[in-house]
Parts: sequence; C-alpha cells; structure tokens
Amino acid sequence: MRGSLRVDRPQIPAGMVAIPVRTRLVAPGEDLAALIQASVEGIAQPGDVLAISETAVAIAQRQAVPAEYVRPSRLALLLSRNAGAMATVSQPESVQIVIDNVGASKVAYAAVMQVLGRLAGRRGMFYEILGEAIAAIDGYTGTMPPFDNMIVFAPQNPDAFAQSVFERTGIGCAVVDANDLNTAKVLGASSGVNRDSIAEALLSNPHGNGDEQTPIVVLKWRADGANPLLGAEA
Repeated sequence: MRGSLRVDRPQIPAGMVAIPVRTRLVAPGEDLAALIQASVEGIAQPGDVLAISETAVAIAQRQAVPAEYVRPSRLALLLSRNAGAMATVSQPESVQIVIDNVGASKVAYAAVMQVLGRLAGRRGMFYEILGEAIAAIDGYTGTMPPFDNMIVFAPQNPDAFAQSVFERTGIGCAVVDANDLNTAKVLGASSGVNRDSIAEALLSNPHGNGDEQTPIVVLKWRADGANPLLGAEA
C-alpha cells in the first residue's frame, strides 16, 4: 500500500512531502537499484530524492549473518543483560560481533567508562568510545522474517550505491538510517543531495520500524522557491 506523509518540522520549510513506497521483500544478492527503479516509476521524478533504508541496502549486499552462527562470550552475555531493552547491545550476539571486531579489552573499557560517565552525569560513553564498530550493527529485534533472527551490518559504500541509483533513475538518492527515536542519519548520498535536509525530513521515520515493508521513501518539494532537498551543486 502506498501513501503520503506530510513532513512537519520547524527545521525545514513547509511544503516537504514524504511518500513511503511498499516493495516486495528485499533478498540477499538483490539488484536493489533495479527494484527501486521499478517501484518508484510514476511516483518519483527529477527534483525528488529517494531515501533508501540502510537495512535494505545491507541485505541486498549480503551484509547480514544469522544470530545462531554467533556464540556469545561471557563478556557479551554480561553486557547484554545490563543493557536497555531497545539497545543493540541487549542482544549478546551483536555484542559478540563488536568484541570480535575491536577486542574484548576495548569493549570492557567502554563498559566501565559508561558506568563512570553515568555517575558523572554523562551518558553514551559506551557508544562514543566504540563509535562505528557498534553503530555499524543493526540488531535483529523488530526486523521482518526471514531476517528477524539475523544481525544486519552497515551497508558497504553507501555513497557509491546512492550514486548508482541516481545514474539509473535520474533522481537523487540517499541511504539513510532512521528510527522511531526521533533520529535520522544520511550514510551516503548521490551528488547534489542536501544531506542535512534529508536527515531533518526523516526524523518522523516515514519508513517505519515494523512490518510496513516500505524501504523507499520518496521526498518531494511542493512549494515555490529553491528546493531544499538538493544542494547548490545539483
């Protein structure tokens, strides 16, 4: 089902519209650019921007692993038991992948600093210290079957992917990470796309975090004046 959701944010001009586009389930190895092109035909046009879910891009690139293939260590189990329910680190398999990537000592250090930081009134030290090592992992909770028990990694070369979609469709593209916690980030974009405007437009997460199956959101500018979706170089 296709529908539109008007974006109403004080940080961006009135007139921005977001249209979630439903697709079939993205499969590992999928020619995602072709799927995007077919899905937005008759909906998107030059001057719009296609916001593509990072999860869809990563799955198409085979950047995912079944959680059952990961054996959590004692450290991973300990940290996951003391994490918030919404956090990626609440999943011991996800924590173990971080440990495998950066080492147990760094993860343990980050955990200690997280505790000390909270005592000092500073939050987020764990994520700040581990940086992309943990930001690049999307836990399996809330993902649609058959990926509901898979750990999804960050997409590879998101700028290049976005550019390839633009070259195929003639429409600007951005690979985005948005969630229901009022945060959105542009991981990659084709030339000419205004990344800040895209991130602001997606704060309400029109992609959805459930079973909407809408990995594409078409962003449109329906007002007079310069199009804030596109940068000066477009």
